[in-house]
Amino acid sequence: MTICPRSMNSLSSTSENLTVSEELAGGRLTIDLGAIADNWRKLNAMTPDAECAAVVKANAYGLGISRVVPTLWRAGCRIFFVALPEEGIAVRKAAPEATIYILCGFLPDAAKTYLNHQLRPVLSARADEWLAIGRATNAPYAVQLETGMNRLGMDVADYAAFMESADYPPSLQISHLACADTPKHALNQHQRQNFDSAVKLAPQIPKSLANSAGIFLSADYHHDLVRPGIALYGGASAETHLAQNPMKPVVRVESRILQIKFVPVGQTIGYGAHETVLPTDGHFRITATLACGYADGYLRSCSSSDSAKGGFAAWRGQKVPLIGRVSMDLISVDMTDHPKLNDLRDQSWKDEWIELIGPTITLDEVASAAGTIGYELLTGLGQRFHKIYINDNN
Repeated sequence: MTICPRSMNSLSSTSENLTVSEELAGGRLTIDLGAIADNWRKLNAMTPDAECAAVVKANAYGLGISRVVPTLWRAGCRIFFVALPEEGIAVRKAAPEATIYILCGFLPDAAKTYLNHQLRPVLSARADEWLAIGRATNAPYAVQLETGMNRLGMDVADYAAFMESADYPPSLQISHLACADTPKHALNQHQRQNFDSAVKLAPQIPKSLANSAGIFLSADYHHDLVRPGIALYGGASAETHLAQNPMKPVVRVESRILQIKFVPVGQTIGYGAHETVLPTDGHFRITATLACGYADGYLRSCSSSDSAKGGFAAWRGQKVPLIGRVSMDLISVDMTDHPKLNDLRDQSWKDEWIELIGPTITLDEVASAAGTIGYELLTGLGQRFHKIYINDNN
């Protein structure tokens, strides 16, 4: 187990090494590096005819490029995808021999950065500009093809013209699936057919289409290289995984209890007086106020009210409902019906932590309660947590 020290000398825009000591923090974020490695190995085993890369954009989905990338490298991963060149620099530092692709393409003002750090842009546009600075060394690049997502991608006709005029060919041809998380969606097959047709222009160049969810569609989507992201970090990549996720969980988020309160029936809790304490066998309900809120990435949309109940937390393996609004720094949970409530009496609660994400409340359960997806929740976890990395000897 490794506890990240707080270092003001290592500040960057990703702040990946920034943490606080446990005694100063309201919450703990535990990251299981061994589970990340095992998830990559599982996906790699599922794609025996394709190389398995790793998507580590957004600071490895919020978990820290400097720790996640070496873990994946030791597991056998050699190709990494990030969104921006700054992230590519961090990957290069963590894995000096890695192949690194920049999904947002080529940013001309950063040309020297691409060349100095051997970063490969995934081109949808500005292809001529890249070739102008890359041709001296045949600096590698990829091309993204438009197959039906209509976000980033070179139209097939433009790609045909580009390949006729390019000084040297790309090292990789990719596209991105829009609806792979819905396995029966018609666009999946449509995009695969479009991609297979487009890459006939250069069949000798490696091809990549499948993201995490695409891996689970079928081998027809695997091609030469797969690019898992959320599945590496334990999130559900497809709607069929919400009930039973085949990947190992990676993160655990806990918050310390700040106070136990006895709230009389009929009173309200939190901002806006949105939830009223309802009658029970007694004249009050027992709540725990937690040191976590939307400033820590726990989404306000998990809030509970009289008209719409919200998310859950857990204590000692038993779920407890949120009560009232999630505020910037605080959450209230209703402990009244917990079978081990008596263990919180007197002053014993002062050493207790409540699970917000973990073995009892999964990442995707919390995301669902917030009306969003695990990706948003995971990448938004804040910098005020005390971070603990475990199982880093894979």
